[in-house]
Amino acid sequence: MGQVKVAIVTGAGTGIGSAVAKALSLDGWHLVLAGRREKPLKETAEVCGKERVLIVPTDVTDPGEVKRLFNQTQETYGRLDLLFNNAGISAPSKPLEALTFEEWQRVIDTNLTGAFLCTQEAFKIMKHQKPIGGRIINNGSISAHVPRPQSAPYTASKHAVTGLTRSASLDGREFNIACGQVDIGNAASAMTKKMEKGILQADGSHKIEPTMDPADIGRAVAFMASLPLDTNIPFLTIMANQMPYIGRG
Repeated sequence: MGQVKVAIVTGAGTGIGSAVAKALSLDGWHLVLAGRREKPLKETAEVCGKERVLIVPTDVTDPGEVKRLFNQTQETYGRLDLLFNNAGISAPSKPLEALTFEEWQRVIDTNLTGAFLCTQEAFKIMKHQKPIGGRIINNGSISAHVPRPQSAPYTASKHAVTGLTRSASLDGREFNIACGQVDIGNAASAMTKKMEKGILQADGSHKIEPTMDPADIGRAVAFMASLPLDTNIPFLTIMANQMPYIGRG
């Protein structure tokens, strides 16, 4: 019997997080599901097979709760092989000058600081376990490349996540910690529901945008996670093929 593979997935109750958890479960991973709401986490666990799932309700913006998440993982499984930093939110779509400080801070706290806190705790485990190392995959976004109109907090946070990915990749290199990022465009979720009615474009028009099945993202992340630690995909972009991104200008 081979070594147990252990993965933490944040934002695991819905959407991309749930899809990635399901894909990892099919590949034989033991899972730690984190998110603010317990009920959706239990629903994901039911699909994944509860015997290999630990549920830890967690607010990734709270350093104490993040420490508890990683402590419980280590106490339960004795190691950590994969962290998928997925928890994220967006701010209301409104002119930049109309955003409140609280709306800005909430996005930065969740998307950037939350990913940092989880990465920090993952490093503490991965650097000292045997065999040493592990993998961290950050959920970036198409917004880590280009903005949508009226999306300053989300776009800024995702550009910053790219910097975190690069820094973690460099700092983790000597400890066999591989860090990569998946940049996703239009995965069908609660966050993309408005696209079905038309969404503001850079030219001022409103257009309906196609979306893609989150299960396809799950398979892509599971593939990244399946690679040996001497191999890394630093950045992978996966998107709905007909979304207006390539050539948008």
